[in-house]
Amino acid sequence: MNLPRAVVFDLDGTLTDTEVTWAAVRRGIAEAEGLTYPERATTAMMGMSTPEWARYCAEEIGYPGTLEEIAARVIGEVADAYRAGRVRLLPGAEQAVRRMAALGPVAVASSSPPILIDAGLAALGVSALVEVRVSSESVGVGKPDPAVYLEACRRLGVRPAEAVAVEDSTNGIRSAHAAGMKVVAVPPAEPAPAPDALALADRVIGTLDALDETLVRGLFA
Repeated sequence: MNLPRAVVFDLDGTLTDTEVTWAAVRRGIAEAEGLTYPERATTAMMGMSTPEWARYCAEEIGYPGTLEEIAARVIGEVADAYRAGRVRLLPGAEQAVRRMAALGPVAVASSSPPILIDAGLAALGVSALVEVRVSSESVGVGKPDPAVYLEACRRLGVRPAEAVAVEDSTNGIRSAHAAGMKVVAVPPAEPAPAPDALALADRVIGTLDALDETLVRGLFA
């Protein structure tokens, strides 16, 4: 069997530097409402589904409004950042997706809502290459639960053990590992993944430039 049969990318923090954008938007809303934005909030919300982080913003930070209103406000501002070109595309991201797509099917499994997954792929110029896009909204739970990765594999028609996940965060690595996939971690310097989560990765690379055919095929050697 020619492995891997598919590669599934995380989006935020792996292909696009939206973790910074999400944090800036949420912090800005808190400040506009006269609220304190806890330092732990950014890390705590990484990987959460939209309903989960909206509830966190309401209960832990004190955002006003319904959960639906909170989500719409935050997502709207992040979408504006994409449209204005204020979201940084991570070095080597477009090329990494193209290299993996040349080997077989490519998917995205993200905690972002569908509108932002589409915006991120469009900004990278790889929309046509990504056959499957799964938001944690569609599975009802965010990372570290493995549901979003399991659903991506189901839609791709592959077993998780035959696929590779590319991740950057503590919750993302745990999610992909729990799904039974091979995991390539591309950890940022800040916030760095928890050491116990990073230890779950099958390979740790410094940049997406290292994600090539030799590396992913070597995971199954």
